[in-house]
Amino acid sequence: MRPYEVMVIFDVGLEDGDINASLDRITSLVCDRGGNPGRVERWGRRTFAYELKHRSEGYYVLIEFTAEPTLVAELDRMLTLDDIVLRHKVLRQPDRQSGRALRAEAKRRDTAIRKAARAKAAS
Repeated sequence: MRPYEVMVIFDVGLEDGDINASLDRITSLVCDRGGNPGRVERWGRRTFAYELKHRSEGYYVLIEFTAEPTLVAELDRMLTLDDIVLRHKVLRQPDRQSGRALRAEAKRRDTAIRKAARAKAAS
């Protein structure tokens, strides 16, 4: 499984219930397909640098999750078809940013310490 994050921009004219329902659909899709949903950051209302679909503001939400690449393709398709989503972008996070590299380094260090301890005990 790989770490991803998706930035979703919703229409600001929506009610909170509509945004929450869409976020629930996203997290349930991730869970149903074997992924692990992570942090959901609501950035709130932001002004665009230029008009997007005749709107000057959007409601930004950042969602982090780990999943297989096939799930990401399905999520991208779902967000493209959703009418309340103005724009979205799915990005794969680098391993060192997601903590995978840190866990791998800790595992290598623990293995080296155990080997050194066994070698010292054997001599």
